[in-house]
Amino acid sequence: MSASLEFSLARVGAMTLRYSYLLRSSMPRMLEMMYWPTVQMLTWGFLQTYLLRAPGGLAGADKTTIAAGSLIGAVLLWDILLRGQQGFSFSFLEEMWSRNIANLFMSPLRPAEFVVSMMAMSLIRLLVGMVPVTILAIWFFGFNLWALGFAFAAFFAILIFFAWSVGLFVSGLLLRYGLGAESLVWSLMFVIQPLGCVYYPVAVLPSWLQPICWALPPTYVFEGLRGVLVDHALRLDLMIYGMALDAALFAVASFAFVRLLAAARRAGTLLQTGE
Repeated sequence: MSASLEFSLARVGAMTLRYSYLLRSSMPRMLEMMYWPTVQMLTWGFLQTYLLRAPGGLAGADKTTIAAGSLIGAVLLWDILLRGQQGFSFSFLEEMWSRNIANLFMSPLRPAEFVVSMMAMSLIRLLVGMVPVTILAIWFFGFNLWALGFAFAAFFAILIFFAWSVGLFVSGLLLRYGLGAESLVWSLMFVIQPLGCVYYPVAVLPSWLQPICWALPPTYVFEGLRGVLVDHALRLDLMIYGMALDAALFAVASFAFVRLLAAARRAGTLLQTGE
């Protein structure tokens, strides 16, 4: 096998550098990555504060769950999931918008290297967008996501791999069907949000819907978050199940991406990246 066909970290680094240059060259893009998570965190954080202080309702009830910061924590972890997926997909869309996809796949760049570079860029975008927001959460509401320690590391790993699985599958659809499938980049994760039980426990849902929720890795994260903040215990069983589901879904998404790429090559849609 020639060197050009072997997995190359140099090519991964070159693609990551290309995307980082695109990001650094646009201050509005960098500000946008911080803007929406900040708005979400402040909106839900002040709502939580209001519910705690308002006369009647929650103000007179047991405030343990809300006071523990589960609402703000859920918002921050949801943004990690959403921005992780969008950070992956946006790097792919950059190539679609610039009509550069065909050039990439005619170069020595392997699909696996392309995917890994988008994963790396997803992490970079998360670092830029979410770290300032977690600091603001400490400043405004006294909630420190980093203080969760190992629990946060487990939550992050499960969420980011699920985000990459969704991003990889959507990228495959974009290859096969062109920019007509672009809306999935923004909309698909919001279909998953109510089933992932971001703001409420699985138990409040109808019994026929609960098995569907338990088939999604984010559900294990948000149930685990409530367990840590309310019961002060990390459910390792939930983390193991979530990671196992992640591994299975990532394998399925990788298989789908390869098949959709092959279908795009047969159909000639790599050269037709419009609607």
